[in-house]
Amino acid sequence: MPLFNWRTGLALVAIAIVTGTIFYSNYLAKKIERDEREKVNVWVQSLKTRATVTEQAAIDLTNIIATHNTDIPIIETDENDKPSGEVLNLDTLLLKTDSTYLRQKIAEFKKLGKVIKVEISSNPLIINQYYYGDSKLLKEVRYYPLVQLFVVALFIIVVIVTISVRNKSTQNQVWAGMAKETAHQLGTPLSSLQGWMEILKETPGAEKMAVEMKKDVDRLQLVSERFGKIGSKPQLEAMDIVLQVQNMVAYIRRRATDKVQFFITTNEPVITALINGPLFDWVIENLLKNALDAMEGQGDVHIVIRNETTQVIIDVTDTGKGISTQNINRVFKPGFTTKKRGWGLGLSLSKRIIEQYHGGEIFVKNSEPGKGTTFRIVLSR
Repeated sequence: MPLFNWRTGLALVAIAIVTGTIFYSNYLAKKIERDEREKVNVWVQSLKTRATVTEQAAIDLTNIIATHNTDIPIIETDENDKPSGEVLNLDTLLLKTDSTYLRQKIAEFKKLGKVIKVEISSNPLIINQYYYGDSKLLKEVRYYPLVQLFVVALFIIVVIVTISVRNKSTQNQVWAGMAKETAHQLGTPLSSLQGWMEILKETPGAEKMAVEMKKDVDRLQLVSERFGKIGSKPQLEAMDIVLQVQNMVAYIRRRATDKVQFFITTNEPVITALINGPLFDWVIENLLKNALDAMEGQGDVHIVIRNETTQVIIDVTDTGKGISTQNINRVFKPGFTTKKRGWGLGLSLSKRIIEQYHGGEIFVKNSEPGKGTTFRIVLSR
């Protein structure tokens, strides 16, 4: 997949929009903050003027200015931070019920450095302090970019999830279509082969040939059945996992060299779980074939089956070349293979069979290059 595509472009555009909005909102916030400081300063000066002038017009003007502030919280204190007068635009209920509320607000505004000091009298020296906070508008401007960032991030996540679900659905449809078409295409020659096999049985001297041919036809019939079950929910039955694994090991052993040893260990002689026999066998066959390929004709394959309270655990371990760290998360992806031949679909199909059809798990439990790999299957009981 190319590094830059339309999805990356969409994310970059969204990030650019949000970044630009954050910088612009920060610019507006600072501008509003400066304006609010000027408003508070004018308000403070109006109080000082009202206390010293005698002309009625000037008093009326300062009263208008003093009462005009309806959104900026202000607390008047003496030089020791003790409330001494005006308290504006704070929560009146908390002012009445919480004795510490005013002190907390003074500490909050002081920490922000929002204070204007005014000399009320020079003899004796009297200095009043006016602490003030952010208006509702300023708070909204400051928090707006965060809200927008959350909305854009949510939008991107929804788009990505939607695309992922759609692609997965399309992939599943392709898988199912290919599998069913393969089963359909195998059906016609299989029927013909079965007919020819019946003729061979009645032909003198061909009896042995008919027996061997029947094995291959049965094998093809099993493959066709497996592909036919992909794409539709298979019927699960309580079956003996130990017996299923033993049968598949016996089948693979006949096709392996004498230098490959198979070992099966169980904590109980019979362990049952709900499975679909042909599909489960396909998974074990894929794991065993991968083990043979990894060991290149010689080594040991250990299969451990454990019956636990709520689940059955199957570990398939080989002594092959192992899987590199960067490839562990890719082994179940369609098309991924390190072999010169093959489609890279075996493990992907196995994951689909175990997780989607059996409600279990399959994953690489551990792997070490040069020492081997362990695949684990977990089935619910």
